[in-house]
Amino acid sequence: MRPNFVFILADDLGYADLGCYGGRTPCSPELDRMAAEGLRFTDGYANSPVCSPTRFALMTGRWQYRLRGGSDEPIASRNRGNTVLGLPPAHPTLPSLLRGAGYATALAGKWHLGFPPAFGPLKSGYDEFFGVMSGGVDYFTHCDSAGVYDLCEGDSEARRTGYLTDLISARAVDYIERQKGAKSPFLLSVHYTAPHWPWETRADAALAETIRQGIAHLDGGSVETYLTMVRHMDEGIGNILQSLARIGADANTIVVFTSDNGGERFSDTWPLKGGKMDLLEGGIRVPYIVRWPDRVAAGGKTSQLAITMDWVATFLAAAGVQPHEDYPLDGIDLLPVLEHPQQTIERELYWRMKFREQKAMRSGNWKYLSLEGSEFLFDLSKDARERANRAKREPERLAQMRQKFQAWEASVPPVPVDAKVSLVYDKTSMAQPY
Repeated sequence: MRPNFVFILADDLGYADLGCYGGRTPCSPELDRMAAEGLRFTDGYANSPVCSPTRFALMTGRWQYRLRGGSDEPIASRNRGNTVLGLPPAHPTLPSLLRGAGYATALAGKWHLGFPPAFGPLKSGYDEFFGVMSGGVDYFTHCDSAGVYDLCEGDSEARRTGYLTDLISARAVDYIERQKGAKSPFLLSVHYTAPHWPWETRADAALAETIRQGIAHLDGGSVETYLTMVRHMDEGIGNILQSLARIGADANTIVVFTSDNGGERFSDTWPLKGGKMDLLEGGIRVPYIVRWPDRVAAGGKTSQLAITMDWVATFLAAAGVQPHEDYPLDGIDLLPVLEHPQQTIERELYWRMKFREQKAMRSGNWKYLSLEGSEFLFDLSKDARERANRAKREPERLAQMRQKFQAWEASVPPVPVDAKVSLVYDKTSMAQPY
């Protein structure tokens, strides 16, 4: 019997925000329970330290650099109506491939892969969509940073009241409950906007209205507000898991939880250094939790190197669906690791960023980092905080990893000269590697 899939994506969550990853406060009891009932990755990565590029990789199972839109960091709201920056409808995606094999598909939450009329979830394989098209959407007014109303039902504007995290959770639960008794398996993508700014909790509804009227301005947030936002998301995830049990789909549904990139200023990435926009570990290493009672043993942990695009290959393999022959996948099938966590698949991971001319590679315990032309080499097994540069002590290893990076970079399109970096927060908050 083919499994169902629920892929849950947080936005800007730090590596150590959750209790099961050493979090500082009990903000994630549902996700901690999910980890106890499933498998936790210690070395899971996002395809990018910013939003949109990771989502290109998540949808296609390929390096985001293969598509023009994957080079903007990220796609900004000013690009509404742009016919170039987005996920081309003709490109095979995880939902389109599964739908072609008889799966029902739905997205509840954030898209951020280009704007209508050229792009959108319904054009890229989803049967249903409820959520927002851009990033940085207010949790109560549902407007983007430019003040454009951004909550949609399918291709149409959806006027709703309520806290956005709760609206996304409720739609996910509703979708699952509508699958009771259905003959087709399903893919449900739940892409939260939390805990991305603006930093607002359920208690800020009245403040949000005064902000909308121009009477007040949103403050700069706090750790307490941020962690409350994580808790609101966590509650919704608990409701999603309960809904799977209610319809009898609990055991044969693969539920994956992760984040689109590392954390921002109020998140916790300990013991890692850096955050969003950085190719330091804190910007790209993220939580990965997998729950599949039928085939994944409870309480497991793996050090397998994994990256966002791997979940396309993994889900397709679990469903018995072949990728499109003209669009070979760059990610790998993680099913062997899910069933045997002590086994690992050797592989190498690569990243590049236009911002600050960053390049990085991970091979085993070693990491190569180039930042604005300066090179670093770290042994992450002994130096998770990337403090001891081994470049001069290990010149042969440095040269070998640099050569491998150059070969990989030559295999993907170059950074377009018109690619944009959309910095919408204080650059001084970002950490340095030395």
